[in-house]
Amino acid sequence: MKTDKYNHIFLRCCYGYAVSGMAVLVIGAILPSIIAEAGISFLAAGSLLSGMAIGNLSASFLFPVAVSRLGKKRAIFLITLFAPICLFILSLLPPFPIMYGVMLIYGLVRGSITILNNSAVNDIYGGKATSKLNLLHCSFAVGAFLAPFITAIFMKLGFNWRSVLYLILFLTAATAVLYGTMDESLLNESSVNKIKGKSKNDSQDKSFLKSYSFYGIAFILFFYLGLENCINGWFVTYLQNTGVMSTTYATALVSFTWLVIMSGRLICAALSKRLDKSTIILILSLGSAACFFLLISTKSLPLITAALLGLGFFLSGIYPTCIANAGPMIKGSTIGMAVLTAISAMGGIITPQIIGGIADRIGIVASIGALYVNVFFVILLSIINYVNNHKKNQLSE
Repeated sequence: MKTDKYNHIFLRCCYGYAVSGMAVLVIGAILPSIIAEAGISFLAAGSLLSGMAIGNLSASFLFPVAVSRLGKKRAIFLITLFAPICLFILSLLPPFPIMYGVMLIYGLVRGSITILNNSAVNDIYGGKATSKLNLLHCSFAVGAFLAPFITAIFMKLGFNWRSVLYLILFLTAATAVLYGTMDESLLNESSVNKIKGKSKNDSQDKSFLKSYSFYGIAFILFFYLGLENCINGWFVTYLQNTGVMSTTYATALVSFTWLVIMSGRLICAALSKRLDKSTIILILSLGSAACFFLLISTKSLPLITAALLGLGFFLSGIYPTCIANAGPMIKGSTIGMAVLTAISAMGGIITPQIIGGIADRIGIVASIGALYVNVFFVILLSIINYVNNHKKNQLSE
């Protein structure tokens, strides 16, 4: 009976994450149209992407406060109600300061959904969380696949970018309803608190703040999320500006990359039963680096296509596997998940802004090369995480 109730929570989290994926990726898909119609620069467009990431970061501080005052269900319901409002205002193309404010709130909604989904699944499933988290993030990939794909179809049929926004507006409103009808008693359950010897206060244990391993994982996510946000926000524009493909092909390619990400997360969920989490993270980071190098060093359409799809496959499992790797350190703490999300979100804030600023000077195609920094540090920190985890395993034997 309990399994059915947990599935009730899990499926709603999956739907919320799928729509969140659509809501995030649609911004990147329509960004070229917004730049052209609103007459803004690459730097300004990068500011919008960074504004969304700042909103995502603010969720790390504001959502736990909202939860403490309203409870998880009411807090997530009220916050997700802002998403359809933001999309409607954005469709009007208001003055830039209002657009920026809209993206801040939009990011807050996304960040709150991320914190709730990851903490709920981590808490409920405990030792099985790696597999479930990969499945959860798989649902994000489904939404991320659909957004650019639907945008490309709508454009091909003669609809404008606003039509896509209105569709996602409806889906985000449905998300609020589903979150608002969850069973809050199960939402608050934690497998950590059911382990013998754990008290209720252990779910707010802050010992993770003294853990170097925790910060290592957090900064893997910092550099990873900077890379992911640039793929989400800039790659349709980047691929379009390479001159080797049409806008429709570029949009569809980014869309299919997320389909590959979905399959990659399913594979990671299966591998998590056989391989150590730190081993999976290291393999994924090395594969990502190889594909990224190929992507920005070639002008061949087949190679660019293969490289971007490969990049999506190897990036796919990094976030959920890192969250699961950090699970035993944060011990079911909402504050722990918020700190982890906050550090990772900073990468998503800084990187798109830097890329936009560089693009105004040397062009979007050349500026993407700056992401080598992110790729390098993801590999370096993954190696350190791998070594630390294997040292701990040897000491415990």
